Amino acid sequence: MATFVEPRLPRGMRDIVPQKMILRRYVIGVIEQVFERFGFEPLQTPALELAQTLMGKYGPDAEKLMYAARHRDGKEDLALRYDLTVPLSRMVAMNPELVKPFKRYQIAPVWRAERPQKGRYREFYQCDADIVGTSSMLADAEIIAMIFTILRELGFQEFVTKLNNRKVLGALGEYAGVPPALLGGLSRALDKLDKIGREGVREELRKNEIPAESIEKILNLIALPVDDLATWREKFRAFPRGVEGINELEQVLQYTRAMGVNPARLQIDLTMVRGLDYYTGPIFETVVTEPKIGSLTGGGRYDGLIGLFSKNPLPVTGASVGIERIIDVMQELKMFPDNLGKTVTQVLVTVFDAERRAQSIALTMNLRAAGINAEMWYDDDGLGKQLKYAAARGIPYAVIIGPDEAASNVATLRDLATGEQQQIAQTDMAAVLQEKLRHL
Repeated sequence: MATFVEPRLPRGMRDIVPQKMILRRYVIGVIEQVFERFGFEPLQTPALELAQTLMGKYGPDAEKLMYAARHRDGKEDLALRYDLTVPLSRMVAMNPELVKPFKRYQIAPVWRAERPQKGRYREFYQCDADIVGTSSMLADAEIIAMIFTILRELGFQEFVTKLNNRKVLGALGEYAGVPPALLGGLSRALDKLDKIGREGVREELRKNEIPAESIEKILNLIALPVDDLATWREKFRAFPRGVEGINELEQVLQYTRAMGVNPARLQIDLTMVRGLDYYTGPIFETVVTEPKIGSLTGGGRYDGLIGLFSKNPLPVTGASVGIERIIDVMQELKMFPDNLGKTVTQVLVTVFDAERRAQSIALTMNLRAAGINAEMWYDDDGLGKQLKYAAARGIPYAVIIGPDEAASNVATLRDLATGEQQQIAQTDMAAVLQEKLRHL
C-alpha cells in the first residue's frame, strides 16, 4: 500500500487554476500579438542549461538564487535557467548562420530562489524580446516603443519608463575618482536613492568605503537636473565613455518620440542601475505609478554577452515583460475585459436520458466541428444537476434534447445568464450559437 503524502507545494511555487490561466492566456496573447507586429519571431530554449553556461554572467548576488540540478549519473552539472537572456546568447553563438539582425521573442518559465512576496514567485514566466546584430539606438528605441504598445493595449494608463545608460554610471564613478574595486558599492548605493534619499545614499557610500571626497562629487553630480543632458555632457567632457552614454540617451529619446511614444511617459534617471552585470549601454525599466507594485518591464543593451560564448561577439538589446506583476496589477485594478469568462467552454450539451444520448453526442461533435467549445455531460444525472454544473462553471449556454425535441430533430438552447430559451433545428444550432457568441 502506498504511503500517504501530504499535498503541498515548495515555497514560492503555485498551481494556476483554470480561471487564472484564462487571464494569463489573455495577457500572453496580447503580448505575443505585439511582439509579432514588431517583427519578432518565437523561440524556445531548454529549461535546463549547463551550470557553466549560466554561472559568471549575472553577478554574485543573482547566482546565489540559482537552482542547481544534477542527474543521478552525476555526469553533468546543470541549473534551471535564471532568465531567458543568457540562453539566447548561448543559442545565437551555436547558430552563427542566423540572419542578422535576428529578432526573437520567448515566453517561458524561469526559476529564482528569491524571498516570496506579493507579485514575486520562485517560478515565474518571462516574456522577452531581443534584437541581435545591430548597434543602432533605433533598436533600443523600438524595444521601448514596443513595451509602450503592450502596456497601452493591456489598458495601463499610469506608468513611466525610466532610462539610463551603463556608460553614464561608469563615468560617474570615474568623475568622482571612485576606485574600480568599489564601483559595485557605488552602484548599489545609487540604486537605493528613491527609497532612502540623498542622506541615505551618503551613508550607504560611507559603508561601502567610498572616499569622502568622492562622495561629495557624486552627490553634487546627481543633484543636477536629469533632463539637462547638455550639462551632464559638459561634466563628462574628460570622460569619453560618459559623453558616449549621454549621446546614446539623446538618440533613444529622439527615436522614441519619432515612434509616437509619449514624452511624458519617459523619464531620464541617471541613478537607475538594474542589477545584472551584463548590461553595457542603455538600460530601461517601466514602473506603474498607481498602484505601486514595482517594475513591470526591464531591459537594456548587452553587447558583450554573446562574446562569452563565441569568437564573434554581436551587439544585442532587449527587454523582459513581467507577466506575473502585470496580471496582479490588472486584477487589482479590474482591468480585464468584462467578457473574459470563467471558462473556455461555450456550451454544455446536456443528456436528458440514455435513449437521447446518441443525439447529444452527435450534436456535440457538430458544434465542435464548427469551432464551438462544446462540453457534453457523461453520467445519468437529472437535468437540474447538469444545469447547476454549467452555471457554477460560468458556461454561457446549455443545449437540451428531450423526448419532444428529439422527435422533431430540434434542441432547446438556454441562455444561462438570463434564463431565456428557444427551440432551434439541430442542423441550425451551430450557426445560431456562433452568432450569439460573437456578441458576448
